[in-house]
Amino acid sequence: MNRFACGAAGKNPRLIDGMTAPVDRYFARKCFMAAQSNAPRKFGGNTFLDFEKPLVKIEQQIQELESSQQQTGRDYSAEIRELRATLVELMRKTYSNLTAWETVQVARHPDRPHAVDYIDMIVKDFCELSGDRLFMDDKAILAGLGRVAGHKVMILAHRKGKETKEKVSCFFGCAHPEGYRKALLKMKLAEKFKLPVVCLIDTPGAYPGIGAEQRGIAQAIAVNLQEMSRLATPIACVIISEGGSGGALGMGVGDRVAVMEYAYYSVISPEGCAAILWKTNQQAQIAAEALKLTTGQLKELKLIDDIIPEPLGAAHRNPQGAAASLERYLGRTLGELKRQPTDILLENRYEKLRRSGCFFTASATRQQVPSQGPDVPARPAAIRVNPLAKPTAVKI
Repeated sequence: MNRFACGAAGKNPRLIDGMTAPVDRYFARKCFMAAQSNAPRKFGGNTFLDFEKPLVKIEQQIQELESSQQQTGRDYSAEIRELRATLVELMRKTYSNLTAWETVQVARHPDRPHAVDYIDMIVKDFCELSGDRLFMDDKAILAGLGRVAGHKVMILAHRKGKETKEKVSCFFGCAHPEGYRKALLKMKLAEKFKLPVVCLIDTPGAYPGIGAEQRGIAQAIAVNLQEMSRLATPIACVIISEGGSGGALGMGVGDRVAVMEYAYYSVISPEGCAAILWKTNQQAQIAAEALKLTTGQLKELKLIDDIIPEPLGAAHRNPQGAAASLERYLGRTLGELKRQPTDILLENRYEKLRRSGCFFTASATRQQVPSQGPDVPARPAAIRVNPLAKPTAVKI
């Protein structure tokens, strides 16, 4: 079997656990350092983000009162109830006003459930399927048969890994061409047996190594986009944490596209965008705001269909609650899609794809939205474009 160079210039590739595809040590080190630079802090065995410091302070006070109550026998139940009510109110206020960068941090939280966790919690009788019949089995893509909310489905998911060794073997959730070809092969199998396809997306992007380019990563993603647009079976796609670039799009074409409340969906990661525009990832916060990647913004731009609510404090605080919300959504969505005849399903999917997205224009001929003040220019109105409409002839 051919081996492709995938390392940085002047460095030899390294094989992981006897795999025939080499791992880019430079890329792995960069991913690890980026994760460490934004790593949340720990309190009481749990990790927390910078904006959660006030919440952690109240939680610490509650723990101290409970410990003192147990040791001294004094009754602090009234104080504990008051602190718990304050904690809930502050948590609700904090998570309802997250910035785009804070949303990205929540989506990357180390305690946030991965696709394998959701599969363990909501998928019954899961049977994994491997390989792409061409090159190798990409560990970054997990595929298999199972039951979700009573529906027999084909599950496709990104696998990031939890421990360092597993993360490296899964390429931090960045799939190679063989991963997308593996996904397409399983989708074709689902189409043959008339099984709905469920895609759980969680990736910062496709793998950016030389080996992936040599084996045709762009072509593999493009083929998936084409084939998923006309696959004769229902497809439900859910971004559970990170939805980055073509890596997400390669499994993100469906009849319904939903995003978990504190996940994000973007054409590029904030760090990647900052590195291109400012030559440094230190401007990632500014890039995150400009990318319009939060669920509310995505819904406003008509890029997604649904937002799946998460428990108070996001999925990392209550994985079971998040899994239950995801299961309810999939059960309801699959039931609606399965009732549609195949020809109607494909026609609706085509029209949905053609109509997705809206944009803003600064043309003076467009209707202007009133400005917010004397020093703030008027913002142009959102123009909804119908690509299906027939073009009109214009005399020049």
